[in-house]
Amino acid sequence: MSTANASNSPGKWVVLPHYVFGAVSFLALSLLLLLSGDAFGGHYFHPKLLTLTHVAVLGWATMIIFGALYQLLPVVLEVRLYCEKLAICSFVLLALGTVLLAYSFWFFQVGVTLHVAACSLFISFLLFTINMVQTARSAPYWTVEADFIVTSAVWLLVTGLIGLLMAVNFTYPFLPQEHLHYLKLHAHIGMAGWFLLLIIGVGSKLIPMFLLAHCDGTKLLNGSYNLINAGLVFFIFDHLFFHTKLLPVYALLVIAGVGLFLKFVFEAKKTMQRPDIDLGMRQTFVALGLLIIPLCLVLVVSSGLSLPPALMASVYLVYGLSVFLGFVSALILGQTFKTLPFIVWMHAYEDLVGRFKTPLPKDLYSHALLLWQNRFYCLGFLVLGAGVLLREQAVFMVGALAFTVAAILYVVNVFHLVLHKVQDLKPFAYGNAKA
Repeated sequence: MSTANASNSPGKWVVLPHYVFGAVSFLALSLLLLLSGDAFGGHYFHPKLLTLTHVAVLGWATMIIFGALYQLLPVVLEVRLYCEKLAICSFVLLALGTVLLAYSFWFFQVGVTLHVAACSLFISFLLFTINMVQTARSAPYWTVEADFIVTSAVWLLVTGLIGLLMAVNFTYPFLPQEHLHYLKLHAHIGMAGWFLLLIIGVGSKLIPMFLLAHCDGTKLLNGSYNLINAGLVFFIFDHLFFHTKLLPVYALLVIAGVGLFLKFVFEAKKTMQRPDIDLGMRQTFVALGLLIIPLCLVLVVSSGLSLPPALMASVYLVYGLSVFLGFVSALILGQTFKTLPFIVWMHAYEDLVGRFKTPLPKDLYSHALLLWQNRFYCLGFLVLGAGVLLREQAVFMVGALAFTVAAILYVVNVFHLVLHKVQDLKPFAYGNAKA
């Protein structure tokens, strides 16, 4: 972020509330995990699992991504955010919808509360998409990163629309197929269309920037964009209308798209000028490594293998776990401490640079807490996955406990950053230097 142009940045009250709500949601998610050990022994369509998934997806991941995008989009596209008021309205509706949705699923009250939650979330996504599209349209030139970001916002809107229809269908059944049929559609559009495209779009700009690397051309990224979208569109039409056995082929298209992005990152890393990799970037590379798990499991769940029902149910749970608590969470845990310190520093010290000795963004948070957060996260995720796959509740609880420790460390560090106050600074004494 040090090379970013801060002049286009939105106000801090547009961005920081997203990080605060996201951190609290991450802690709430870990506490709910401790109360949900019994839910991981059965089918994934369980009230507690629906609650956990939506707290992870909406309150944690999407909330942090919204906040980060409002700050990063002006950097990526070199233009001001279209409308800050839309961003604040979108935040309020996303927070309200997340809380109501979690309450509805946990107690499985699928009436008015669920409808209000789904409407709030859909309107929030609509306002977010308008903000993204209008911001991208006002950019001085259209880039491949804009392709990824705008398309991901559209897929998010489609995901929210399907979720809204499913919420209404709980009370007033009108959809022609069973609920699980649309749940698979809802989940995969959200995972591949929203999270994957957005992460690649933003990552293709930020990872080379953080590594001080130089990348030539956009051939790999264009190929990645086309393959992932082709796989997703083929999957949607097949799932809705044709019901063929070609699902593994569509999954392979998405995997090939991800492979091109990973090749782009590898090429960037070979040219990096930074002598070492800090903790935030190490966690980012851990996240990219964890991405291999869901890419392998998507072939298993889409191939129709005749595995024992209990084993297949566990595979489905580990598949979802590896996406939301694995790849996406690991990436956010690492990138929070690449973006948030700069945001806090910029709003606190930007006007003091050159006149006073100011701290650096990396001086605003505890590196020791971040190191232990990363260690407990990796331990928690691996043990959680083992507990779910083996259906051992005691193992699962050990993983959930480690995950909770990681969440507490993360929350302490985030609040330490957000509540940072400018200290007494020593002015530069240019005129006192002796000849």
